[in-house]
Amino acid sequence: MKQALVLVLATVTLVGCGGRHGAPESLPAATGAVAALPVDWRTTATLADRDRLRKWRSAWLDALARARASGAGPAIAAQGDLLVPDVSLADPLPSPGNYRCRVFKLGAKGRGMRDFTAYPNFACRIEREGALLRFEKTSGSQRPIGRIFPDPAGRPVFLGTLMLAGETRPIAYGRDIDRDMAGFVDRVAERRWRLVLPLPAFESLVDVIELVPAVS
Repeated sequence: MKQALVLVLATVTLVGCGGRHGAPESLPAATGAVAALPVDWRTTATLADRDRLRKWRSAWLDALARARASGAGPAIAAQGDLLVPDVSLADPLPSPGNYRCRVFKLGAKGRGMRDFTAYPNFACRIEREGALLRFEKTSGSQRPIGRIFPDPAGRPVFLGTLMLAGETRPIAYGRDIDRDMAGFVDRVAERRWRLVLPLPAFESLVDVIELVPAVS
């Protein structure tokens, strides 16, 4: 993928720095501190990511309109409910395990980029981490890694960070607005989920990652 962006949270540290991003509380490292993890995403999300989450639907509708205008309407329709913004079934949290995931990028952010891109399958994994789930895309040149926060009043929220290709150490969540990602998790079919990432820093207006259990 362009710019060889890699999302990594090697120690799964989601550290909410205050200051210019306004995250009110820090998350400890995962190792040896699972019991201390905040379970409310609002105590961790930066102001910028809260804004992204608020704008998820308008960004998605804009991205879909651009993608359809580029001729991708049939490709979008072929995905069924996956790319329909308002589809969200009960029991939205996926179970821990290995998954096959595909990335769809909708709405180009710059010239020379496509308004619809569907990538081939990659490997992903979900693990239990205390009261939370940890999501990790384990293959490909862009690998989001972070935590999924359950939200009884709404949709589960993903907060993660971004590491570029060639880097060996992650930048903690909240330290660089271009490295942070926030999104929602939905179940769209019996064994099909998606991670929706509105307004990522690079390439697209919306990224949608499809998750289906890997065949062992």
